[in-house]
Amino acid sequence: MSFFHHYLSSPVGNLLLLASEHGLRALLWEKEGVERIRAVPSVANQHHPILQQTAHELDEYFTKKRERFTVQLDLIGSDFQRRAWHALQTIPYGETRSYAQQALMMDSAKAVRAVGVANSKNPIAIVVPCHRVIGSNGRLTGFSGGLAAKQKLLDIEGVVSTQTSGA
Repeated sequence: MSFFHHYLSSPVGNLLLLASEHGLRALLWEKEGVERIRAVPSVANQHHPILQQTAHELDEYFTKKRERFTVQLDLIGSDFQRRAWHALQTIPYGETRSYAQQALMMDSAKAVRAVGVANSKNPIAIVVPCHRVIGSNGRLTGFSGGLAAKQKLLDIEGVVSTQTSGA
């Protein structure tokens, strides 16, 4: 299988987009390396159709012209992780859920910590909107792109600001 990548400048920093023939495999933050996902050799190709579609949809998202992403995804993870990531995709634009609420959405009420771990392994930030999950106390909590990026994404979506925690 071949993989392709493209760097995209965005309001939340430079993003690395990685695609396979099957769909978008990863969207990583500038400070992250491919070690966050299963490292795969890739070739730079800004003209790859999936990478072009992703860049276009992200541009629309950042300018408040898109609320849902339609790019094909190639999510790789455990069954539980994929369930958690699917639940993230059902959280509406402009809304947040707590980790406990996400666990309930997955019929796994006791798996709150496991949900948090699964979210932290989400390889496709923004498109699979883990930024919409906050602490039960309403505070922003850990985010691979950093809390400032999480707040910026929520601001784009018009979410009423919550105070950030030290986590």
